Amino acid sequence: MAQTSHHPTLALCRDLIRRPSVTPLDAGCQDIMISRLEAAGFTCQRLPFGDTLNFWAERGSGGPLMVFAGHTDVVPAGPEAAWRTPPFEPTDIDGVLYGRGAADMKGSLAAMVVACEEFVSAHPDHRGRIGFLITSDEEGPATDGTVRVMQWLRESGRQIDWALVGEPSSSTALGDTVKNGRRGSLGATLVVRGRQGHVAYPQLADNPVHRALPALAALTAEHWDNGNAHFPATSLQISNVEAGTGATNVIPGELRVLFNFRFSTETTADNLRRRTEDLLDRHGLDYHIEWNLSGEPFLTAEGTLVDATVAAIREVTGRTARLSTAGGTSDGRFIAPSGAQIVELGPVNASIHQVNEQVRSEDLVTLTAIYAALLRRLLAK
Repeated sequence: MAQTSHHPTLALCRDLIRRPSVTPLDAGCQDIMISRLEAAGFTCQRLPFGDTLNFWAERGSGGPLMVFAGHTDVVPAGPEAAWRTPPFEPTDIDGVLYGRGAADMKGSLAAMVVACEEFVSAHPDHRGRIGFLITSDEEGPATDGTVRVMQWLRESGRQIDWALVGEPSSSTALGDTVKNGRRGSLGATLVVRGRQGHVAYPQLADNPVHRALPALAALTAEHWDNGNAHFPATSLQISNVEAGTGATNVIPGELRVLFNFRFSTETTADNLRRRTEDLLDRHGLDYHIEWNLSGEPFLTAEGTLVDATVAAIREVTGRTARLSTAGGTSDGRFIAPSGAQIVELGPVNASIHQVNEQVRSEDLVTLTAIYAALLRRLLAK
C-alpha cells in the first residue's frame, strides 16, 4: 500500500485535486500538466477562448495521431460539511483517495501524463504522434473548450486518428466497461399558451395545463425507435414542468415544459423535431418550442482503437471489457465529426459528482499501466 501511495500518478493526481478548478476555472492544473509534458518532449500551445483555458500538446512527427482528451474543470463540491474530508484536500484513507475530481477526471489526467512519460522514456523514437487535448469547460456550457480546439485543429490541418477520452467509464471494476459511443442529446423548451383567469370562472379562461396534458402523455408514450445492437431505444424524459402565479385561485396563462431526447443512430434530431411538432399540432395547442441539440450520436466500431484498448485492459487486468454507449454526453461528441476513432476509458464512476467523490488508489496505478500498454500497441516500433 505504501508503494502505491507514492506512485507518481497518485502524487500528480493529488496536486491537481488541490486546485479548486470549478468550471470554467482551471486554477493552475494545466500549468502543471504542460510543465510535465514539455519535459517529456511535447510541444504545447495554450488555446484560451473566452473565459475557458485549453491547451494542445503534441510529440512526434508524421504518422498516425493518438490523442488523450480530457478536462481539468470539476463540478462544485456542494456543502463541505457533508464531506468526509475537505473536497480540495486530497486524502488517502484505507487505499482510497478522496477529493473533488478524483474520479472525474483528475485521476485520468494524471494517469495519462505519467503513462506518456513512461512510454516516451522507453520509446523515445516511437512511431506516429501523441497529442493532448485538454479543456476547462467540459462540466459547464462546453462552448469554448473542446469544440473550439477541434476547430483550431481543422484550421491547422491536423487530423486525429485515435482519441481516448478519460471519462470515468468503469462500472464496478476498473476496465470492465469501455465507452465506444454515446447517444445524441436533443433538448426542448416547450411553452403552451392559454388565457389566465379565475378558477371560479373557467369558461372565461383557457387552462394551458389541461390542454397540454393529453399531448404530454402522448409524447411520453410515443415509440420513437427500437434502438440497435449498439444503442438502446430512443428515450424522452420530461425534466421540468412550470405554470401558475403561486396563487391557488388563478388559472395560469402559460405552461413551460422542459424535456430531453437521448437518441440512437436509428433516428435523427430533425426527425425527432418533426414528429414532436406534428404530435403537438394534432392536439391543437397554441405553443412555441425551442430546440437545443447538444450532441449527435456517435459510434466507433470494433477496429484498431477498440481492439487495442480491450487488449490493453486484458493484458494489465485480465478482464474482458464490455463495450457500451450508455450514460450522458461527453466531449467525444465534438471529436467524432472529424472521423477519429474514439473510446472512453477511466475509473469507476460510482461517486462522480457526489459528495465524497473517490477513487481506489490502486486503480489509478492500474489505469496508468493500461494507458501505457495502449500506447505500446499503437505506437511502439
